[in-house]
Amino acid sequence: MQPLEVADNVLALERTRRAMGQVLLATLPGLLALFWLQGWGTLINLLLAASTALASEALFVRLRGQPVVSTLSDGSALVTATLLAIALPPSAPWWLTLIATAAGLGLGKHLYGGVGRNPFNPAMLGYALVLVSFPLPMTHWPALQAADLVGNLQHAFGLAGANPPDAWAQATALDVLRINKSLTIDELFASHPAFGRFGGHGVEWVNLGFVLGGLFLLQQRVISWHAPGAMLGSLFVISLLCWNGSGSDSHGSPLFHLLSGATMLGAFFIVTEPVSGPKSAKARLLFGAGVGVLVYLIRTWGNYPDGVAFAVLLMNLGVPALERLTTRNAQAPT
Repeated sequence: MQPLEVADNVLALERTRRAMGQVLLATLPGLLALFWLQGWGTLINLLLAASTALASEALFVRLRGQPVVSTLSDGSALVTATLLAIALPPSAPWWLTLIATAAGLGLGKHLYGGVGRNPFNPAMLGYALVLVSFPLPMTHWPALQAADLVGNLQHAFGLAGANPPDAWAQATALDVLRINKSLTIDELFASHPAFGRFGGHGVEWVNLGFVLGGLFLLQQRVISWHAPGAMLGSLFVISLLCWNGSGSDSHGSPLFHLLSGATMLGAFFIVTEPVSGPKSAKARLLFGAGVGVLVYLIRTWGNYPDGVAFAVLLMNLGVPALERLTTRNAQAPT
């Protein structure tokens, strides 16, 4: 390798390390809101996912014959682990976090040659794999009063029995709305503990925390506005067009969809992933808009209450076509 190539590689590694560090810093407001809302569960997930990510990354890099230290130091594995820890249910079984993290890095990243070559978002691939393979533990979300350290540790490491008690587990607002057939939206917000003022109880603050982190990333120019703006805009528009008030058959208001589930995490931390997403600004707009529409369709008529992971993976498949479409339009004679 020539000295110039070595220098370029060092600069690229430093840029990647700096960007990953800023992304990790930007997740802090949302993580703090999750800690306030759900206690120690997300932090337990984070420790398990981070340790699994570093060990898996070292193993896969060694198997590929690449330098372990420089690859681990770029921070991308820790970003994948952090996003997975946030997305998984608090105090998910330890083995679920391990499988999701190792599969996300192995199948979503190193199978294609490592950083810069993955066609799919590694965190969302790992999440979707365990959601499809192990749907039962992926639906056990703790009620707010159950968010203590001992209880979270017991459920994470299988010490609380095979089935968590009803007082511990609670359906999310998106779950309740999807299966609701009789109560109006107003009645759900007034009577069900999963609902807060505008979205899921407390989840509004989590989403606002990720908005704050996303604004920091925009200010630092780590991400561009195109994909998150298009995703949130298309989700708002389609939910507004399909909104039929507060009847029992309502799918929720635009504000409900913006402030529930993983909307803001998806908008600022998932669709902005630079490798699996488009490169041109026009393609990013189409990519984000497609994710927003698919999220609404999956939430409303699909089998899963929150569709961010599947929406992103489906749009990842369309990235080459989006790039060709926008490039051809840009080169077409006027």
